[in-house]
Amino acid sequence: MSHLSGLAALEARFRQDLTWLELPPKSWVIQRQHDGEPLLDVAIIGAGMAGLTVAAALKFLGIRAVNFDRASEGLEGPWATTARMETLRSPKQLTGPCLGFSSLTFRAWFEAQFGADAWQALDKIPRLQWMDYLRWYRRMVQPEVRNEHEILAVQPHADGRVSLRVRHAGRESMMHARRVVLATGRDGLGAAWYPDFARHIPAHLRAHSSDELDYSRLRGLRVAVIGGGASAMDCAATALEIGAQSVDLLIRRRELPRVNKGKGSGSAGMTHGFVDLPDEWKWRIRHYVNEQQTPPPRGSTLRVSRHANARFRLGACIDEVQTDGRTVTLHTPRGVFEFDFVLFSTGFRVNFTARPEFAAFSSHIRLWSQRYQPDPHEADDELSESPDLGPAFEFRERVAGACPGIDRIHCFCYPATLSHGTVAGDIPAISEGAHRLAQGLAALFLAEGVERHFEVIQAFEEPELLGDEWTES
Repeated sequence: MSHLSGLAALEARFRQDLTWLELPPKSWVIQRQHDGEPLLDVAIIGAGMAGLTVAAALKFLGIRAVNFDRASEGLEGPWATTARMETLRSPKQLTGPCLGFSSLTFRAWFEAQFGADAWQALDKIPRLQWMDYLRWYRRMVQPEVRNEHEILAVQPHADGRVSLRVRHAGRESMMHARRVVLATGRDGLGAAWYPDFARHIPAHLRAHSSDELDYSRLRGLRVAVIGGGASAMDCAATALEIGAQSVDLLIRRRELPRVNKGKGSGSAGMTHGFVDLPDEWKWRIRHYVNEQQTPPPRGSTLRVSRHANARFRLGACIDEVQTDGRTVTLHTPRGVFEFDFVLFSTGFRVNFTARPEFAAFSSHIRLWSQRYQPDPHEADDELSESPDLGPAFEFRERVAGACPGIDRIHCFCYPATLSHGTVAGDIPAISEGAHRLAQGLAALFLAEGVERHFEVIQAFEEPELLGDEWTES
């Protein structure tokens, strides 16, 4: 390895790590069939950061997984499509999806190309550079990914399989897997959320921060941004930079939050122990973080405020909406304002009606609203709508026996937070979450095939002694 340098040396080091650790191991999962065809061990819906990390964690346990993603190769996830921040919000030193391999960290990848001094000078990771890193990560762990494959329907069955109706290149086909992982992102069980008043605004005069909007259409327009979080700042800044006439941020709160309380939960205790906390503590912690809200990053906020035509209107909840089909008038306690376009930065909600591919089982998912009733002062719609997941992130039935096989579908996306903590989608603990899921699946596969595994043990005949090692006295 000494003759190599830069990225080539790092890649050689990672391959050496795998050799020294005897990874990946040989497959050990007992193969099952349906109609004469082998079932996939695990089908992962999504090949963004979460999907790739789970695939790698499974591979390093000897479990075969196949990722399906509707995006073209290299465009999975939001980083190069709908995200508009200049840099990531997470601190640069977080190890992210490395799964314990120092040679798989963003820092290792960055320093191999640009050096240690450049790392020290780096403030936050540029968004598109993070996408470049994930493309390299995929090349290193070599998951089996099928791009441009759209999942049209997911159907659990009582016979130990989950069927997937897949569309690729204009043709539909059926796939069958023993387990399915939903690595479907921030909106993993729903869609962008709009407040009720949005329905009074014509669709051609509004968009959500998660939409693939051509911001050039905002050039010269008076734009309202609803919200005061990170994505609101990103949208506002993008509109200003593209040449919007003005941008008003209409923020319900009278003050922006200053402290990111979520960072206070960034400990090994929370990462590994949250899943075992009593229900009341899980709810109390997550409700508190929700209620306090997450402030936008300082850099993102300054990116907006440096524009003279940007206005921060705090305490500006929307009381009334009027429109003539060409403009939108918003009535607020801060005044009445007229706009040419409205951008909603209002987050996501669990909403199964927006996910027709999950229609076969979504109404049978047990939610936290069936599990736990908080005190009235801690009521929280987001938490109530969260799925009540098992130890391997598996869905549970709302009514026992009503949807056999639903526990073969595993939720590894943001709505898992109340059950498992922040380990299923965000950068800080994504490796720990992937390990937990992969190890849980390994245990389930063993339990399902324990009789056959016992037969394998019984049939094992590799001798340690050959009979010539001693002479009987």
